[in-house]
Amino acid sequence: MEPDAVAQSYDKIAHVWNSEQFDRTNGVAAHKRALQFIEDSGCALDVGCGCSGRIIDLLQDNGFVTEGLDISPQMLKLARERHPEVTFHEADICTWQSPQHWDFISAWDSIWHIPLHQHPNVLGKLINSLNPGGVLIFTTGGLNQPDEVHNQAMGPPMYHSTPGLPDTLAIIHEHNGICRHLEYDQYPEPHVYIIVQRPR
Repeated sequence: MEPDAVAQSYDKIAHVWNSEQFDRTNGVAAHKRALQFIEDSGCALDVGCGCSGRIIDLLQDNGFVTEGLDISPQMLKLARERHPEVTFHEADICTWQSPQHWDFISAWDSIWHIPLHQHPNVLGKLINSLNPGGVLIFTTGGLNQPDEVHNQAMGPPMYHSTPGLPDTLAIIHEHNGICRHLEYDQYPEPHVYIIVQRPR
């Protein structure tokens, strides 16, 4: 499933993340842990920002000038209504070229939608887009081997992929990232978040 198709699926369900029923605490505790590794706030990027705005709110509250990136036009429409002061990029992270380096990058529940073969490229790109001392937090599937899944659990067709933890850690090492934290935060579900820091 190509990124454009994922975008079309998210366009159909964007309202879910904008509703009162959405859990706005999702991922916040993990981000607070990641922020502990940052010495000074600066510029931050929320990859797959969606429309809830909770991560952008947290980063702004911690002094970051934050931008968002998403491939779903409807998600971005709602995001701009919530945060009209924020710069948002409508783009596919697989092909997007970052215009700058960042002190903090979040890719929470987002890059696991990219095609399986794109993980080395995207993860490497994000690590290399960090300033020295910068931090990346992202989620992945905590499996032992690469895998990809198509389903309609959320309604529209959806796609998830993971290189598996051994390959993910190898990609981080290849790009000189330091794994500061790895956690199965929804065990027994194989939902893993990883905090990576670029050395100074």
